[in-house]
Amino acid sequence: MKNRMRVLRAEMDWTQADLAAKTGVSRQAIVAVENGKYDPALPLAFRIARAFGKTVEEVFLWEDAP
Repeated sequence: MKNRMRVLRAEMDWTQADLAAKTGVSRQAIVAVENGKYDPALPLAFRIARAFGKTVEEVFLWEDAP
């Protein structure tokens, strides 16, 4: 699943550590989600979206399976 986390963080002038603190997870978890290594569970996806003041759909982009 692709996401817009890096762009949104840049717009807010936040580091990965800032977003981690706002969502209650480790910086490593943010790195993994941001880089597409890990798809977040729904509760985390909602916390990330809320931190940015966006909907889940505005942060995470669904990719159709081939």
